[in-house]
Amino acid sequence: MDIIRIILAILLPPLGVFLQVGFGLHFWLNILLTLLGYIPGIIHAVWVIATR
Repeated sequence: MDIIRIILAILLPPLGVFLQVGFGLHFWLNILLTLLGYIPGIIHAVWVIATR
């Protein structure tokens, strides 16, 4: 299941984070990072998925 989340995190970073942690701090932080730049959003999403 983590492989699917990582693929979703690359395509839509907030969706991958949402599937991992729900509507928490990491989700909103990932939306902000994705709006500021797509690459930081991907890095954060993969990090959240890999550490939980």
